Amino acid sequence: MIRNSFLAVVAVSAALALSQPASAETIHGALARAYQNNASLNAARAGVRVTDEGVAIAKSGWRPVIGATGGLSYTSNNSGQITAGSFGVAIQQSLFDGFQTANNVRAAEAQVRAAVESLRNTEQNILFNAAAAYVDVLRDRQIATYRARNLDFLGEQVRAASSRFEVGEGTRTDVAQAQAQQASAVAQLSAARAQVLASEAAYLQLVGDKPGRLDPAGPVASLLPAGIDAALGAALGEHPVIKATLHMVDAASFQVRSAEGSLLPQIRAEAGVSHNYRHESLPGVGMGGTTRGESASVGLNLTIPIYQGGLASAQVRRSKESLGQARIEVDVARDQVRAAVTAAWTQYVAAREVVAAGRELVSAAQLALNGVIEERNVGQRTTLDVLNAQADVITAQINVASAERDVVAASYAILSAMGRLSPQRLGLAVAVHDPQEHYDAVKDKWIGTRTPDGR
Repeated sequence: MIRNSFLAVVAVSAALALSQPASAETIHGALARAYQNNASLNAARAGVRVTDEGVAIAKSGWRPVIGATGGLSYTSNNSGQITAGSFGVAIQQSLFDGFQTANNVRAAEAQVRAAVESLRNTEQNILFNAAAAYVDVLRDRQIATYRARNLDFLGEQVRAASSRFEVGEGTRTDVAQAQAQQASAVAQLSAARAQVLASEAAYLQLVGDKPGRLDPAGPVASLLPAGIDAALGAALGEHPVIKATLHMVDAASFQVRSAEGSLLPQIRAEAGVSHNYRHESLPGVGMGGTTRGESASVGLNLTIPIYQGGLASAQVRRSKESLGQARIEVDVARDQVRAAVTAAWTQYVAAREVVAAGRELVSAAQLALNGVIEERNVGQRTTLDVLNAQADVITAQINVASAERDVVAASYAILSAMGRLSPQRLGLAVAVHDPQEHYDAVKDKWIGTRTPDGR
């Protein structure tokens, strides 16, 4: 049964290997595709376009409102029948609204700037997650390779232990111990292969393509600052999350002023022209009089708020509390960025040290394994000693693979925590998304329901 399981796992491994294309993918190529294809990132870009329209909506407060009016009525009684109608056009133009429109426009513009910075943060998160998924696949495939080699080695040990037992040089215990380790290795290889499939699924979700052959990835050390203090300084000054919260403070401040504007007088100009029609029919005669007329009007409407049931006052207080919350969010963002930089930097330093020590450990463990096998062959060691030495080798190899993955992922995490994980800095071969194009297309648009892309 163990041999059959082993052959099934090897067959799956071979099928996976043969299904991979000949050309190898690089981490930069994977990041470029994630930047272009990731659904979450495209949704975030659409969200910025939604926010852009807030500026045009706010600016509508400066523009006239034009509407057609009309009415038709018919009245019948003992005095006769009367048909009357009125048709016209009315125009209203705000002249002074307590500076509400001006402050609403400034608030909308600040919200757009905040949305753009939030988009930059989403781009960084997607790029980091794609880089982590890339090295996860590399690590898990390497671990699965180590597990397969371990199973091959243990299969040889089972055969060797059985041969020695048959000639009287070993014991049944040696055979049982080797078989137990072989059965455990089959289960471990199956779990490793399952982890490979899970990592490949995460890669597909983030990048948009299935991972084929992947080139080894290295840390972006050339883009990192000299020390953690420099990284913290850059992060606190450049990170898009901090910039977004600062823009939201601006937006909240303008919203306070807009709410206060509702307490000020409002002046509106009104004008209209209309055509009036009236026809009367007398009973028993069938004839009556018809009158037609034209009318026009121009005027000013002044409204001075006195008491609004407490609504305006409550809205002002709520806006001020929102402003206070936005200012606190800036401190929260700075604390989060500072913690992220510190965690990423310490993990990067620790992972590099683990890699250096782990490689020496692998070399020493392999040397020790070779020595134990030679000593076992001359009767100075047991099969259990060989199995334990092999376990040390495979554990050390897996630890190195994990640490190498952590070095690369932590370097990208540092750039992300600093606010510098962008396609421009990474040199990705991709057209960089520019949200300014859509904003410029809609910010001053007076009319039209089609979006800039024709929808």
